[in-house]
Amino acid sequence: MESARINTTDLGGPLLASVSRSFYLSIRLLPAVLRAPIGLAYLLARASDTIADSTAVPVAARLRHLAAFWQMIRTGEPDGIEELRHEITSPHDGECTLIACLGDCLTWLAALEQKDRGEIIGVLEKIIRGQTLDLERFGDGSHVVALQTAAELDEYTYLVAGCVGEFWTRLCLHHLPNCAHLGLADLRRLGANFGKGLQLVNILRDAPADLRAGRCYFPETELRAAGTSPAPLGHDPAKAQPVFDLWRARAAAYLDDGFRYIEALRSPRLRAGCFLPWYLGVQTLALMEKTPPLANADKIKVPRATVRRALALAAPVAFSDSALRSLHPNGAVPK
Repeated sequence: MESARINTTDLGGPLLASVSRSFYLSIRLLPAVLRAPIGLAYLLARASDTIADSTAVPVAARLRHLAAFWQMIRTGEPDGIEELRHEITSPHDGECTLIACLGDCLTWLAALEQKDRGEIIGVLEKIIRGQTLDLERFGDGSHVVALQTAAELDEYTYLVAGCVGEFWTRLCLHHLPNCAHLGLADLRRLGANFGKGLQLVNILRDAPADLRAGRCYFPETELRAAGTSPAPLGHDPAKAQPVFDLWRARAAAYLDDGFRYIEALRSPRLRAGCFLPWYLGVQTLALMEKTPPLANADKIKVPRATVRRALALAAPVAFSDSALRSLHPNGAVPK
């Protein structure tokens, strides 16, 4: 794969748009001072995700490339980047371009102010740790392997998404000290749960495909308590429905903390940027309740009309608590 160039003067806009249908929209709604660090952090996390998900590459090689990529981020030195570009592939054109642009992403990271750079390095350390654990736990997918306990699933959702809520919160309060009614500790806790909720939505939505690939995020202890085990889920995922329902309820509770997070924000642009993933997550949960993914072959995905509606609703929500409250799925503000 040949190297490519990224135009950092537009905050990587075209590349961001090519690898994210909805998060790019959230970034464009943010205050200008936050777009570069959050946009770059997303690109680096998406690159590490591409490395972890390159199933044509043996697990041992993916682990080696993840470790090398983390060292590139930590040190700023691109040792191993050519081998990574050569070996890591994706069926997604945007992800291929991103891997080709990693040199420019590292240059962009080095050019950021020290606080932003340190926060990005810190959050990528956690994300890559989560992706590494994922590969170590599940192996090559030759048979269905489950996480053992709820604590392991909670750890994973924190490492790949909950920590992003904390990162986002610290950056917001650093650049916009008066952007929220709550202090750092409360906002960081809500932000971590918000991120974990969004990740749980993804896990639940992708459960059938993951099970076919030998990955079971539902804890084995809970599966056995429900009268099943990981082994039959690859061909009969509906056996996990009782456990699925428990984690769908947990995801909804975490998204309620996302609601509280948005409500605590003063900045209209921040509110709008956070509202989009919250609303799309809530709508995805609603779709999964109507059409349980474990019993259906088609992947659950919110239609583009829902994304357009979210964008239209973001404007009133940005300025009005009552507009936000009217969109809570229970028709009331969560306690």
